[in-house]
Amino acid sequence: MPTNEELQRVLDEHARVLRDYGQVQRRCTTLLQDRDTALARCQALLAQREADIERRDADIMRLRAAVIARDTALAFAREDHASLAACIPGLPRRLALVRHIDMLVQRIQTLTRERAQAWGVARKPAPRFARLPDVDLRRRAVLWIGRDPDDCVATRHWIERAGGRFLQHDGKDDADPAALEASLKQADFVICQTGCISHGSYWRAQDHCRRTGKQCVLVDAAAEVG
Repeated sequence: MPTNEELQRVLDEHARVLRDYGQVQRRCTTLLQDRDTALARCQALLAQREADIERRDADIMRLRAAVIARDTALAFAREDHASLAACIPGLPRRLALVRHIDMLVQRIQTLTRERAQAWGVARKPAPRFARLPDVDLRRRAVLWIGRDPDDCVATRHWIERAGGRFLQHDGKDDADPAALEASLKQADFVICQTGCISHGSYWRAQDHCRRTGKQCVLVDAAAEVG
């Protein structure tokens, strides 16, 4: 028979084993909880990654569709351009001529401004017409009827600087009435320099503007223009 002392040692050892087992069990439970938490985090990250991949795939599809649409429109535009070029003989040459003409026009305008500055026209004040209405001269033909060369040059510079097209008639007594009438028909706006044109030219211009409703401005020959 075991003694009481031996029995007590066995009981103490059993209690110690139970305590160790409980600690191990609690440790395993904690590790399992940590594993479950980490697994849930990984699953969330994986789901977010899959959502990002789906969004990127959708963006790529949209971009591909946009590129296809652009390339298709460009191909149609090229076909239309080729068809137009085939229908219009010499189109490339005409386009080249148009570009060359635009370049020449810009060059002429530059030279005109340089010449006007050399003559001192650019330094003169703007035209001071006593009864000049507030009118937009852009893309409008303006007829100047007068004989003073300085005023003519200054007025031409002012009109072209405002975007208008300058027309000129000297308004002499022996001037061709048909030529004056043709200039009046081309003009959208008329400026008469009184005191240095003939009465016939003056009244012809006044009658034309009255009949057609065109604006006519009178400026004295001594007034500063340009």
